[in-house]
Amino acid sequence: MLQTNLTQEDKSSILSALERLQHITVKIGHSEMQERVADLIARINDPFMFVIVGEVKAGKSSFINALLGSEKEICKVAPSPMTDTIQQIVYGPQESITEIGPHLKRITQPVDILKDIAIVDTPGTNTIIEYHQEITEQFVPVSDLIIFVFESKNPYRESAWKFFDFINDEWRKKIIFVLQQKDLMNESDLAINVNGVKEYGIKKGMVNVPVFAVSAKMEQEKKENSGFDSIHEYINESITGGKAPFQKLLSNLNTAQTINLKIEDGLKDRKRQFEIDKRFRGEVQEVLDGQEEKTKNHIIILVENLISKYDKITAKYFKELETGFGFVNVLKRSFSSIFGSTQNVKQWLDDLFKSMELELNGALRDKLQNGVIDIAEDIQDMAKLVDAKIKTSETVLKDNHDIFANIAERRANILRDLQQAFTDFMKNNENFYAEGMQSEGKKLLPNIAKGSTAAIVGIILTAVTNTALLDITGGIMTALGLIFAGITVGSRKRKILSQFEEEVDKGRQKIEEEVTEKLVDYTKNIKFKIDQNFHDFDMLLEDEQKTIDWIENEQHVLTSEIKNIEVQVKKELELR
Repeated sequence: MLQTNLTQEDKSSILSALERLQHITVKIGHSEMQERVADLIARINDPFMFVIVGEVKAGKSSFINALLGSEKEICKVAPSPMTDTIQQIVYGPQESITEIGPHLKRITQPVDILKDIAIVDTPGTNTIIEYHQEITEQFVPVSDLIIFVFESKNPYRESAWKFFDFINDEWRKKIIFVLQQKDLMNESDLAINVNGVKEYGIKKGMVNVPVFAVSAKMEQEKKENSGFDSIHEYINESITGGKAPFQKLLSNLNTAQTINLKIEDGLKDRKRQFEIDKRFRGEVQEVLDGQEEKTKNHIIILVENLISKYDKITAKYFKELETGFGFVNVLKRSFSSIFGSTQNVKQWLDDLFKSMELELNGALRDKLQNGVIDIAEDIQDMAKLVDAKIKTSETVLKDNHDIFANIAERRANILRDLQQAFTDFMKNNENFYAEGMQSEGKKLLPNIAKGSTAAIVGIILTAVTNTALLDITGGIMTALGLIFAGITVGSRKRKILSQFEEEVDKGRQKIEEEVTEKLVDYTKNIKFKIDQNFHDFDMLLEDEQKTIDWIENEQHVLTSEIKNIEVQVKKELELR
């Protein structure tokens, strides 16, 4: 009774582990694995399941009839392949046949051995009937023991061993080999083939290779040495006699762990792609940051050149003002103007200021236009370098990936959309307008149709910053005009010159601040626009980080659960 309760406890533990595994398969969106885990859960209380596989005409049906020791032909033996139907044979108080689905039939038989096991007869692996191998492969993952039936005289057929590779490599199922129809061979040739099958199994990675040579015909005719005694002994020692439920649990654990390992192995590719994508995104950000920094350095140089030219011009006019504003010169201008022979002080000042404004605007505009070329090229390089990064991004997680095809396809679509969006971005000149520059830029566009991005950027930048310079220099002139309005001979020379210097300093500061601010803001705006193209890609990376972390955590817990349950079940099995 204690052991029965422990078995139920073990089943509950395995059910919990399988439900965790199912949650993982749902999370990764792998429908085939979802179905297989759901099938495992649905069959948790089924008896220990033998699945009989092999080529058509290898003698599978005859083997099953002889194994069950029934006088009836439970599995029909026909000269040609029957149907594409799997037959599951289970215990029942009376014979019955139930159609479970289009490719599955359940047969009940009152045979004692079926109280501990269920037997599944599958279509041949080499049959030409459509769906035979497909439905067999779908049934194998939920099996507990695979009995591989060969013809004794030729156990080396390629299609049979290819199917063995699928079972062994994909699902690591417990397998035994049966060489059927041994009555058709002499003992020496049979021994050669038995050893040959063992060698094949060892070469393919099997540690223990159970091989049984049998004759269903001899067994049904009650003849000695049919080979079925060895099969029954193996079943009694390994499965029946109260061991079947434990072996069933271990088989379920093995299948769950196999699926878990498949996901874990596939996750390596997904993590590698994620790391590649993170590095790619980091490189894009480095390009944006690097080009922004490069542009800022060019802006600093440009502003320094503007200020240097500004200081040189204003110093020249300060000197001229200082000289012309001397007492003698002012008196002379005032006296001469009475007779109309020269300018009066006011006219002289107006002309002086106009000349200064004209020279400032002309010189600063030239400096600005020359300096802005470097900035325009920096902006263009920023976009080109990012475009190159996108086009050379590396893909290791293909959309035909065994486990993560869904996320691979999603990533491929996002990357394809990113490439197209950025190509469109590069072609659209309006993307290089900064906020508040639209009207100025549009005025210039008719003259620069089909021009390069660098030319367009340069002209728009020039248009905007020129406006700022005109405002600044014009403001200085206005302020100076007010300072000098109504001056009289010899009055407040030092104070007026000092005020001139103050206004010049204000102009210098304004040029430095506004030109820097406009160009830096413009650069940031373009950088932001470029970066916005990566919104969906960034969301993908964020989701990937969360999903990968979640899967790894769940797998860690699941692996621990499976290991603990396996240890417990094996201990209980040793007590049987």
